[in-house]
Amino acid sequence: MSATPPTSETRVAVLVDCDNVPPDILDHALRMVAQFGRVVLRRGYGNQGTLGNKWQEALVRLAFTPCLQYQYAAGKNTADIALALDALEALFDHRADTFCLVTSDSDFAYLCRKLRERGATVCIVGEPKTPDALRNASDQFFEWVRPEPPADAVIEVAPKVAAKADPAKADPPKQEPPKPTVKRRPRFLVEAVSLLVSDTAEGKVGLGSLGQYLKRMDPAFSPETYGHSGLLNMVKTYDLLAPQQEQGGHWSVSLRPKTEGAAEADMPRA
Repeated sequence: MSATPPTSETRVAVLVDCDNVPPDILDHALRMVAQFGRVVLRRGYGNQGTLGNKWQEALVRLAFTPCLQYQYAAGKNTADIALALDALEALFDHRADTFCLVTSDSDFAYLCRKLRERGATVCIVGEPKTPDALRNASDQFFEWVRPEPPADAVIEVAPKVAAKADPAKADPPKQEPPKPTVKRRPRFLVEAVSLLVSDTAEGKVGLGSLGQYLKRMDPAFSPETYGHSGLLNMVKTYDLLAPQQEQGGHWSVSLRPKTEGAAEADMPRA
């Protein structure tokens, strides 16, 4: 069997310092790195207390490989060294050329510099406390701010169940007509376009590139899930998005000025 031919698609490694950041940061990190290419390595590093407790659900749900590192002595963090060695190994083996380190620990600043010296692209996803030494050692820094806890939900009292009617006197159930498909407009589509056009001079992104990003972010993404026959039809329902057919027949998407889409500013997330 012949070897798999090389691909020009960027290969991304996401390496998480689970002892340093909370699990809530992981979804944000994957949204950020999906714009760079295909994530080929997903690994979370930590000790038995970290990986076996608060991080277990997030790592399993998002298909990360847990890399357990026992502490050989009190106060010694072996997970950092394991993460650094695996990053260099993935670079030398040509398994990845872009690295996303999810951490706020400035100890990884030297690793970032070494990866970049070897030609790799490095981004950091960290909290506001991340020191400048780590921010400036990367090609791009994405700050994650812990969302505020939601307000207490109002508990609705269920209505009392009516007394059972006599089955003999009950009318046969009426067959309801099929309900029309509800077309939804999830907020993440606007956020995806905003992220992808932020670094472009034209201020627009190709419809195909947008679809690839959405698939990287969520492999199960499909416009049909939200009641649309295709991505273009889905985009056309947004007041905040402006699809445009380019020369050659392909489509691009850009953001409309906020004044034109003010009615959609409070659109809830799906």
